[in-house]
Amino acid sequence: MIRKWSASIVRGGAAIRGSSAPVTYALIALCCAVFLAGPGSGLNPAYGSGDELLAAQRAYFRRWGVIPAELFDGSGGSPLTPATALFVHGSWVHLLGNMLFLYVFGAMTEERMGRVQFTLFYVGCGYLALLGYAVANAHSEQSLVGASGAISAVLGAFLYLFPRARVTSLLPFLFFLPVRFPAWIVLPFWAALQWLAAGRASAGPGVAYLAHLIGFGLGFGYASVRYGRPTGPTRVKAAPAPAPEGENQP
Repeated sequence: MIRKWSASIVRGGAAIRGSSAPVTYALIALCCAVFLAGPGSGLNPAYGSGDELLAAQRAYFRRWGVIPAELFDGSGGSPLTPATALFVHGSWVHLLGNMLFLYVFGAMTEERMGRVQFTLFYVGCGYLALLGYAVANAHSEQSLVGASGAISAVLGAFLYLFPRARVTSLLPFLFFLPVRFPAWIVLPFWAALQWLAAGRASAGPGVAYLAHLIGFGLGFGYASVRYGRPTGPTRVKAAPAPAPEGENQP
């Protein structure tokens, strides 16, 4: 996870253009509800505590997450796991980082695509991003969970649809001074960080950077084929926050 990247809440009529994004908000609510009800939050007493809780978490992630080594062996339910894994998160930081990015970039993307199309786009690209990671790591026994592949697709589509949107970020290496760049600078820079991190990633537990890259490429490619010329400039304000975290089990 790259915790030193930042983006935050979209504010103002120029960014949201005065309309709601019910699918984006519903996805955020669903992911939060699943996390709170599951063992990852540590708040559900049904899963116990200590070693019992850790065992419950491992079993939960294996049940609902993607295990590449098992995905293509004919196990019951395995083909569905790239879809169920999109709504499961491994920790509070994992959840909040992903939901923040979905909130920031999802609303405008949903408004441009429409509710039904955005829903299919989100789930479809998220599924393919996790599937692509599983194919590339076919022998991995690690559970893969999280919405980062789908959210990365949203970032890719946002880049194509709103390349001149002004994204204000607070970057640690600039002493958290607010700086404003267009999306065509910010999001390719984010993708480049994922590419560099993917090249250094090990086969063990960690962040599935490849799923980020696949999702980003799918989102950008879909938007470029489906839509015409990008729209004019808007503003997206940001505050310090984690970047979309990877999908591997912590």
